[in-house]
Amino acid sequence: MRRLRAGEPVDVTDGRGGALECVVVAVRRDEIDCAVRRRVGLAPPGPRLVVVQALAKGDRGERAVEMLTEVGVDEIVPWSAARSVVRWEGERGARSRQRWARTAAEAAKQSHRLHWPEVADLVGTPELSRRVASASLAVALHEEAERPLVGLVGGWRAAAGEAAVKMAGAGEILLVVGPEGGLDDAEVDTLRQAGATVARLGPTVLRTSTAGVVAASVVLAELGRWGAPDRQDGSGR
Repeated sequence: MRRLRAGEPVDVTDGRGGALECVVVAVRRDEIDCAVRRRVGLAPPGPRLVVVQALAKGDRGERAVEMLTEVGVDEIVPWSAARSVVRWEGERGARSRQRWARTAAEAAKQSHRLHWPEVADLVGTPELSRRVASASLAVALHEEAERPLVGLVGGWRAAAGEAAVKMAGAGEILLVVGPEGGLDDAEVDTLRQAGATVARLGPTVLRTSTAGVVAASVVLAELGRWGAPDRQDGSGR
């Protein structure tokens, strides 16, 4: 707020797709006055892109949340994986989730998103398996998988046909990102049995804070969401 000056443009959003495009009229210590230029809106994208991010040590989890928000992920699900060193328990767990939510909100503001991502409650592998089973498409990232992620969403769309893809617009695509050390064999088997496709990103092994961002970028590009208009006139014109 302190950096704003009279005459500068500013957006005010509800985080659910609606916004007011404004211009700053006056700036005071703790508040600003704005004049509304127009009301704009953005329909929610479909299918939703959900990234299940395994808990990571240090600030890598929050770093992943920040970048996932910037690239356009719709929901981030913290996951307590078998090889996660960090554990969210009791008050510490509640505070950690709140930090993720604050990080997502700040990143959404910085990147001018009209739809802010949801940060879900922590899940274990049993809850994750149920989420995988209900997804339109679920992919578990694993460095030893034979199938590449690149082209997977495009292939799914082609195989499903336009009618099925349109119906899936109300559903979700789920990406599962393991912790440092990756998924263990039991997790791979469990997720595969729940319906997930196991795929690799590329020839190099990425950190957990990077892998989800790269994977989400691939999927968003194949869904065509990066080429879509970012907002529409809210007046209905």
